[in-house]
Amino acid sequence: MKNRASHNRKTAILISGAVVTMAALSFAAVPAYRAFCQVTGWGGTTQRAEIEANRTLSRQITVRFDATVNQDLLWRFKPEQVAQTLHIGETSLAFYEAENLANIPVTGRATFNVSPAKAGIYFRKIECFCFTEQTLQPGEKVSMPVTFFVDPAIADDKNLDDVQTITLAYTFFAWDDAPEAASLAGGK
Repeated sequence: MKNRASHNRKTAILISGAVVTMAALSFAAVPAYRAFCQVTGWGGTTQRAEIEANRTLSRQITVRFDATVNQDLLWRFKPEQVAQTLHIGETSLAFYEAENLANIPVTGRATFNVSPAKAGIYFRKIECFCFTEQTLQPGEKVSMPVTFFVDPAIADDKNLDDVQTITLAYTFFAWDDAPEAASLAGGK
């Protein structure tokens, strides 16, 4: 009987440890995946550029803009323009509008991707609101810029000859590390 109780206790500890480990890994998965995608361009993740392109091509490409907000963030978020057509290598500037609908300051962070995914490694952002978290005061509405270009190296990739349009999409999430995120979560 004593041996069985000891065995049950060991089993319970192992199962509890496995559950805790899986929970910890699930929380670490999103930042790890985001970092992996940003470094490799995998899954349509754009690349960060320190400087503008060194050449502009005659080939043009249309960049469409998309925006969504996670249901846990009390913001309105939308692109200020539907699309831009530009020459490959040409630096461009687009704006997104965000508005805090909550009655407290709220911090959000945008994730981003490009479709088709195969174009992600050629889409370069020089400056972007998505590089840092954004805090909006109650009722505040802001226009947030993104400066970008499509790398001329795209012309050397025969797998992208069919790409005429690239969609730049952002999703804003509540920034969990911000104090107000805990207030919002507790108020639901």
